[in-house]
Amino acid sequence: MGKIVITTNVSLDGVVQDPDGEEGFGRGGWFLKAGGKDLEEWGKIEYAEALGTAALLLGRRSDEWFGTRWADRPGEFAARLNRLPKFVVSATLHDPRWTNVTVLKGDVIEEVTRLKQELDGDIVVYASYQLDRALIEHGLVDELRLFVFPVVVGAGERLFGETTAAVPFRLTGSRTVGSGLVLLNYELARDAGRQDTPQGV
Repeated sequence: MGKIVITTNVSLDGVVQDPDGEEGFGRGGWFLKAGGKDLEEWGKIEYAEALGTAALLLGRRSDEWFGTRWADRPGEFAARLNRLPKFVVSATLHDPRWTNVTVLKGDVIEEVTRLKQELDGDIVVYASYQLDRALIEHGLVDELRLFVFPVVVGAGERLFGETTAAVPFRLTGSRTVGSGLVLLNYELARDAGRQDTPQGV
């Protein structure tokens, strides 16, 4: 049985949009600016995670983003990511940009549920916040790994969107990365159940 793990970089106010500043968002580029020297330690943690990952799960835009930046990049980290099997959720994608891609064209929830049943190990989701929201809404996310950067971006797309009910998670770990980043680990608190919001609240 596979485990869906969302790994993402997030600002203090929850922004995940345009971390490298190459998408044209006016407040993009916060990843490099706020990460600074701490990104060396961040990279070590991400590489170790990649070594323990069974597959990547991505949205269409993330396939394009990573494919154009990593497919020809040298180094052990890039080689590991390029070798990993990748599953891209898209009804329109015909020419994936990254390597070893299988396109999931059916219903997102059905496809990911089937993927969890067929694979063993961590299925890691990178930089796909629209997909993240759908998976959280339907209780398919088993773990969150959030690298929190010390900056309030003040605008932009956030990781979490509205859900039809509260989705409980449990903190399982926290650590300082370098001198300014924090890695927070949460697992889905399945025993707590979804918490419907009372009417009028």
